Amino acid sequence: MRIAVTGASGFVGGAVCRALTGAGHDVVGFGRRPTTPPGHVGAAAYRQWDLTGGPLPDPPPVDAVVHCAGTVTDWGPRREFFAVNVDGTRHALAAWPRVRFVHVSTASVYDPRRPTVMATEDQAPAGRYLNAYGASKAAAERVVLAADRPAIVLRPHAVYGPGDTTLLPRVLAAVRGGRLPAVGDGRQPISLTSVGNLVQACTLAACGPVERGVFNVTDACAVRLDDALRAILAERGIAARPVYLPFGAVWPLATAAEGLYRLFRSASPPRLTRYAISHLAVERTLDITAARRTLGYRPEPTSFAGAAYW
Repeated sequence: MRIAVTGASGFVGGAVCRALTGAGHDVVGFGRRPTTPPGHVGAAAYRQWDLTGGPLPDPPPVDAVVHCAGTVTDWGPRREFFAVNVDGTRHALAAWPRVRFVHVSTASVYDPRRPTVMATEDQAPAGRYLNAYGASKAAAERVVLAADRPAIVLRPHAVYGPGDTTLLPRVLAAVRGGRLPAVGDGRQPISLTSVGNLVQACTLAACGPVERGVFNVTDACAVRLDDALRAILAERGIAARPVYLPFGAVWPLATAAEGLYRLFRSASPPRLTRYAISHLAVERTLDITAARRTLGYRPEPTSFAGAAYW
């Protein structure tokens, strides 16, 4: 198959390119950066494309598109999130109007204001979000699913693995004086998604017989937050331990901090945001039955083995 991958210069898009070319597919990767590091996209061809500027004027013929491009931070102007995550998705759809479209979404489309307990796909999108990231990704899903074409939406949660620029760096940056501050009690179960498992789901969605649907994509089973944090620290050889702060005390502090940062139009986020708290302080687990049964998804368990080299 010939497959286009957007966001190829990023963490997930690069991993998808490497996996697809490794499986023998003809892949063209697109990213906003002029070039990518050697080996980042495997044997895929690479072209620069800022999809906020409009549909690609000369798209190559392909059999499927894996749309990994997007803004994944939890802080910034609303217009920028919608320009990339919603308008950019529209432009990718328009560039290849008839072929199968695999949209890499996020578990952030579920209601962030209450625990997510083995959520099934029909429980999203929600009616309200804590930031423009969740709102824009939910809007992008609606655009994809409204299109009259083969379309599959994948919802991972907290993607990690080699090349991760978000989850693991953020956890490690929070370590202070031998302590890793966290919110809750550490016993809350969390569904995580290794980049390897997400790549498997992207491959099944792009190359398999299923043409439409929405699927949660996580590791084989949930883990306790405390176990995950301790495993990350151990793999990195960091002599620190998680220290837990009560949710009820931290939430209003994060709310106040966000208000002040917005008042002064800070480009950088507060150290702790409500979005970050919402994803780790309470249960966030997803039901992956649909992906197993329909896509043939066979995820590996959560593992941070090799994290010292990430």
